[in-house]
Amino acid sequence: MENKVKNKHVYWNPYFGGFMLGLLLIFTFYITGRGLGASGAFKSTVVTFVDDVAPTHASKNAYYEQFIINGKSPLNTWLVFETLGVLIGGFLSGALGGRLKLYIQHAPNITSKKRLFVALLGGLFFGFGAQLARGCTSGAALSGMAVLSTGGFVTMLAIFGSAYAFAYFFRKNWI
Repeated sequence: MENKVKNKHVYWNPYFGGFMLGLLLIFTFYITGRGLGASGAFKSTVVTFVDDVAPTHASKNAYYEQFIINGKSPLNTWLVFETLGVLIGGFLSGALGGRLKLYIQHAPNITSKKRLFVALLGGLFFGFGAQLARGCTSGAALSGMAVLSTGGFVTMLAIFGSAYAFAYFFRKNWI
């Protein structure tokens, strides 16, 4: 009888996960006529918040007014439901797989507080960049590459190329 160490954290094969993501992307193009993306949900949330807090400002602002339609909430878009589904699905996956824990993962040389600050700062930069680029990585890279857009390929190369270039400088924090 073999003495096997039982891994309590069983994950999908990454190739299978990528294949499933590809099928989801094709399905999304077929159903909605456009690809995946998450930054639109954040934009809809911000527009709704600004419209609720300062409706006069929102109605006179050229950016906000294009998303505010009388009688319809900016949150009533499939991108919001997609993002909620991703959050709920991730939570359920973690809970069912026994991986749901509340902790801040950090390197030995960084405190939890610093890690949280840097992660939030990076998230803000990422969100700002997504709005400047008119889409997030999933929209620009995955959906762009799916329709053979040059911009999609350039975006994917820039994402992985910059990550590879910066990894050298930040790896010392994790070793």
